[in-house]
Amino acid sequence: MIVLKKPILTEKSMAKTADGKYTFLVDRNANKHQIKKFVEVNFKVNVIKINIINYKGEIKLKKGRYKVKTRDYSKAIVTLLKDQKMPGFEEK
Repeated sequence: MIVLKKPILTEKSMAKTADGKYTFLVDRNANKHQIKKFVEVNFKVNVIKINIINYKGEIKLKKGRYKVKTRDYSKAIVTLLKDQKMPGFEEK
């Protein structure tokens, strides 16, 4: 199972990287233990805390007449030990 799908790189999430918090789009069935193990092994950092936020898909109109439901997704905010950084998240 692929636990982390992709990082979420918005202004708000990049501002939190200064505090050691990184945001990822994760698999809906992944739990905190799986996410923690995956991040620690692949990025070689120490994880303190993980918050998971579940979002339900919205119902939208397509072409003004067809109702379409967007996908459900989960987001995880990973907090690292103080003074640790993940590679690839540096601001330029």
